[in-house]
Amino acid sequence: MPHENDPEDLAPNFHGSYKESFEEEDEDFPTDHLSFGTWRTSGAGDLRSDRMPEIHGNFSQSEESGGNRSNEGIVMAEETSSGTRSNYLLARSIFIVLIASALILGGALIGIYVWGQTDEGGIEEEVFSNPQPENFPVPDDTLLANNEQQQTESPELEEGILAPDEIVEPVTAVAAAVSPSVVRIDTYAGTGSGIILDSSGRVVTNAHVVDGAQTVEIRLSDGTRAEGIVLGSDPNVDIAIVKIEGDVVFEEAVFALSDTVQVGQLAVAIGSPFGLEQSVTAGIVSAINRAVRHANVIDGSPTVVEMIQTDAPINPGNSGGALADRQGRVVGMNTSIRTDGIVSGNLGVGFAIPSDTILLVADRIVNGESLDVGYLGVSGQNPTLGRAGALIIDVLEGSPAWDGGIMPGDLVVSVDGSPILGMSELAAKIRISSPGTQVEIGVIRNGEEAFFKVILGTLGSN
Repeated sequence: MPHENDPEDLAPNFHGSYKESFEEEDEDFPTDHLSFGTWRTSGAGDLRSDRMPEIHGNFSQSEESGGNRSNEGIVMAEETSSGTRSNYLLARSIFIVLIASALILGGALIGIYVWGQTDEGGIEEEVFSNPQPENFPVPDDTLLANNEQQQTESPELEEGILAPDEIVEPVTAVAAAVSPSVVRIDTYAGTGSGIILDSSGRVVTNAHVVDGAQTVEIRLSDGTRAEGIVLGSDPNVDIAIVKIEGDVVFEEAVFALSDTVQVGQLAVAIGSPFGLEQSVTAGIVSAINRAVRHANVIDGSPTVVEMIQTDAPINPGNSGGALADRQGRVVGMNTSIRTDGIVSGNLGVGFAIPSDTILLVADRIVNGESLDVGYLGVSGQNPTLGRAGALIIDVLEGSPAWDGGIMPGDLVVSVDGSPILGMSELAAKIRISSPGTQVEIGVIRNGEEAFFKVILGTLGSN
């Protein structure tokens, strides 16, 4: 499109209109008196300012010689040029209006589209109120499907937290199961605890709790008080049996075998420390098969008993109480604590008689069997080097060990399949066995393992 101020385009049209207007008005008009030819030959469309005085001067001469006709011709040329310019401006205006209308319409359409998209985005934000960042990893469809399936199969996982009435603490559950079977025992000498052994009302406790008494006072878990009759005791193992008298309601305990006890498992102690009945403390099993030396409560003679070590707090008054596992089964009877000679309270080292020993000795007492201690007839020490065991130094001639084939220099490593780590363990195994019992003793002799059958004698008979 030509520019409206382009001199190359406006001058010819202007010149043509000017000439045509004179020819149409009067063919006899004396055009040779004008300087028009000079203006035309000076350069078509040359509108420089140095030519304008000549044009105005020629126009004055034409007016004097030709009158008004020349002026009218010039006016017509100017009007025609103005009309063309007006048409061009009108067309250009219309074109601009059309473009503007198209832009407005297009903008309106784009606005409607964007509004629609924004509306959809708003709905998505309502559904996903916590939008993920752009670089958040997109979960795999398979994982999402598996997760949905798991939630469908396990609806309880949706809440994630159990209701308060559904939460069960392990120690709480053990206490609820075992406490009804634990009693408080009061004597003239002090207070201890006991475990209800069977449905007949027998209660097992420590021999040092009854301390030679014939009757004791028993307080059940619900506060009921009853009299207890001491049926007997084994001071060497520190176990006694008491029978509850009277028509009372009680609940017997459930015992677990000693071989189910593992180091590190939960251990819950229940008893009456310092007379505070039904006290519950918890810890773990620190060790098993621990040979613990103590004195016979009757004559003060030294003896050794194999026990469970625990860090569950045990204090005076806990003696005779229950040591239970996670399943609410009694695995031992709390008996003693290790102190430093200065502090008499608990230091985290307590001992409990294993359940197997409890049941074995209780059965002897109830059935009136002999409480004599088994006898092997050897002396020895712990080895200074090499494999753990009981190193035999001397064998008494004519003793059960002599008759069974045990010789000095033998390293005893097992008794009836139970490992022996030292002389204390060997003594504890033999003394818990009744006289006349046959035991299998495993030894290392000349680097080879050998087994010998030995029938135990009675300690103190020789």
